[in-house]
Amino acid sequence: MLSLIERECLDVYQMKVDQAVKSRAQLLQALADAKVELTSLLSALGEKTIVGFPVKTSGTIKEQLTAIVPVLEQLCKQKEERLKEFTDVQTQIQQICKEIAGNLSSNDLAVMVDESDLSLKKLEEYHSQLQELKKEKSERLHKILEFVSTVHHLCSVLGMDFFSTITEVHPSLIDSTHGQLKSISNETLSRLAKTVLMLKDDKKQRLQKLQELAALLIDLWNLMDTPDDERHLFDHVTCNISSSVDEVTIPGALALDLIEQAEVEVERLDQLKFSRMKEIAFKKQAELEEIYAHAHIEIDAEAAREKILALDDSGNVEPSELIADMDSQIAKAKEEALSRKEILDKVEKWMSACEEESWLEDYNRDENRYNASRGAHLNLKRAEKARNLVNKIPALVESLVAKTRAWEEDCGLTYEYDGVPLLAMLDEYAMLRNEREEEKRRLRDQKKFHEQMNTEQEAVFGSRPSPARPIGTKKVVGTRMNGGSNGTPSRRLSLMAHQNGIRSAAKDGKRDSRPVAPVNYVAISKEDAVSFASAAKPLPSTP
Repeated sequence: MLSLIERECLDVYQMKVDQAVKSRAQLLQALADAKVELTSLLSALGEKTIVGFPVKTSGTIKEQLTAIVPVLEQLCKQKEERLKEFTDVQTQIQQICKEIAGNLSSNDLAVMVDESDLSLKKLEEYHSQLQELKKEKSERLHKILEFVSTVHHLCSVLGMDFFSTITEVHPSLIDSTHGQLKSISNETLSRLAKTVLMLKDDKKQRLQKLQELAALLIDLWNLMDTPDDERHLFDHVTCNISSSVDEVTIPGALALDLIEQAEVEVERLDQLKFSRMKEIAFKKQAELEEIYAHAHIEIDAEAAREKILALDDSGNVEPSELIADMDSQIAKAKEEALSRKEILDKVEKWMSACEEESWLEDYNRDENRYNASRGAHLNLKRAEKARNLVNKIPALVESLVAKTRAWEEDCGLTYEYDGVPLLAMLDEYAMLRNEREEEKRRLRDQKKFHEQMNTEQEAVFGSRPSPARPIGTKKVVGTRMNGGSNGTPSRRLSLMAHQNGIRSAAKDGKRDSRPVAPVNYVAISKEDAVSFASAAKPLPSTP
């Protein structure tokens, strides 16, 4: 019995020992598995040690296992958080990549995260990649918005439908609601850039067309003297005639209907021009004649008008060609008048000086010029100014002759003033001036001879009373000789009474080729000075 009990105790003991061995093995396996998992977690998280959780390497197996379990739990929790971060980052990366690639489908993204590497270094790399993609997305969105704004502005100026134009590029650029994002793909950017270039080219062509039409309108208006009321109706067309492409920003300024309206108006005025060709041509001819009249150039106006009538009656001449030819004649006439301007100014000064010289001669012949009559002091002042001006005539004539000869040498033409060669006028004037001076000198000598004879007779026979000198009628002295208002030929021929033969002598070619001798001009003679000194009386004082 005791032996039986002893065997049973041994069996129980052996069973207990086996259970203890088995339990110990399980604990060792659990501890080993925990250590392996700990090592795997640390490797995946990129951690070498766990800060704040020291792993116990001594003590019983249960104590070691109990110490490692919280560390595993913490690492597992950290792994789940890290895995979620990786998932979020990679999801955003894939979403932006799909947007850049042009795939805007709203399907769920299947993100595969590599759990073997969940280190912070790897996460930082993903974050850097995400930031670069976000930056690229922002830049693309900025470009998209700039392109869309430019398209909107161009469509507004060109009068085009913005929504249909931008929808042709991509529908998401108009409406990004209902979960649809704006397309930022390379294809969208490329199509937007092409659309902008196309609209800019269209804007440039329309502006060029509109400026051409505006220039035609202005030319036709000026040609037919269109009133301002009708011109103001097309201010929206002519306001951009000198604008650049970038300066045209008004909505609808380059719309097709506006260009068509301008084309219709140009066509209407062009047809109207045919019916008014004769009137316009006569207007141009009048302008041409006015230019030549101011330049004192004689033309055959009647022949020119008859030619215009013949061309209009024939109907073989294009109105634009006729008007362009007359515009060319007007331009040449203005150029010729400009080349003659300097000489014409000197001729005007010479004629004014000659008028004053003629007035001064009439004034010197007036016996009552020194009487204290009303306005006598004004005539005295004018006479003094006239003498100063007359003294400048020789230098003025000499300068005018030099200028005229230089002009004739440069142009190879004869300088004519109202159909008369100017040099012939100047030569004739110099000859007449010399003859007049000779006549004055002869009269003075004759007067001295008579006075000497009278003195001798008085010495022999005694003085005799001279009859009372009759009082001559007072000559009305004007401020200036009458002539044309703008230097017309009537003024040229009224310079002096004794120059009536200038035109006929010059036209007959009787120009004296001898050099003009310098003339010593005397403003007042000695006898006149003595008479002035003897007859001068103080003027009555005015109240």
